Amino acid sequence: MYQEKKQARSEFTPIRNLNYHVLTWGEPAPGKVPLVMVHGWMDVAASWQFVVDAFKADHWVIAPDWRGYGLTTGSPVDNYWIPDYLADLDFLLDHYSPDAPVNLVGHSLGGNVAMLYAGTRPDRIRRLVNLEGFGMAATRPSMAPKRLAKWMDELKSFHRGEMALKPYASAAGVAARLMKTNERLSQDKADWLAQHWAAQADDGQWRILGDAAHKITNANLYQVPEVLETFKSITAPTLAVETRHDSLSQWWQGKYTLAEYHERLKSVADVRIAVVDEAGHMLHHDQPEVVAGLIEEFIAL
Repeated sequence: MYQEKKQARSEFTPIRNLNYHVLTWGEPAPGKVPLVMVHGWMDVAASWQFVVDAFKADHWVIAPDWRGYGLTTGSPVDNYWIPDYLADLDFLLDHYSPDAPVNLVGHSLGGNVAMLYAGTRPDRIRRLVNLEGFGMAATRPSMAPKRLAKWMDELKSFHRGEMALKPYASAAGVAARLMKTNERLSQDKADWLAQHWAAQADDGQWRILGDAAHKITNANLYQVPEVLETFKSITAPTLAVETRHDSLSQWWQGKYTLAEYHERLKSVADVRIAVVDEAGHMLHHDQPEVVAGLIEEFIAL
């Protein structure tokens, strides 16, 4: 199994009626800019371990489990909304860095949240790194009725237990699932991730540490004009990292393209794009050394 080079500390912080689980690496110190790293959909904070291990400098890293993921707990819900992630992050920064801007890194869903947050609270972000947080395909007002109907239908399906995540008989089964999803993931990393991505329940089954309600379609349409206005408010120098693999085009099958994403990025005042080879969407697992190098070089500027 993969052996950590840097040991994480686990702590819990009360945030908005939730008990937020946060991993930290390194120590705070005068003049040291906090490095906040937020994970993606159906992932956990521990997923950053490989990148943290690859950092050459001594950083104070703060990585939360988003609501509905990992060890963060609260009252059961049946819906998750992007504005809640923004507010959660705002409260977390109040706790960990109330008086100074942070360097913010986000992957996938976390990258989307990081971009929106940086445009909403520009004074709180010193440098911004977005790892494959592409946003969503544009929507039209005419889509609203069917979108709302789908949302309500999926809520009913969720409450009937029809959207439950598959359990696994062993941690090895979880690791196999991770490797099936990401063919580049090595066995040692998959075995390690399985212990953090899932937990063994009282019945002996291993269950993913992610709420099935995350699978429910968002009731709100994705409003590109609103997103672009938020991007225009980003003042932090921004690094957008993507892979040569072009996972965006594979997901959307022509409904949303990498060229459209690049066009949206033009609304950010100071942005540069970096491309990582030999990696899929989980580039922080596939090429942690490369990703760590890109982050460190950029935040050192």
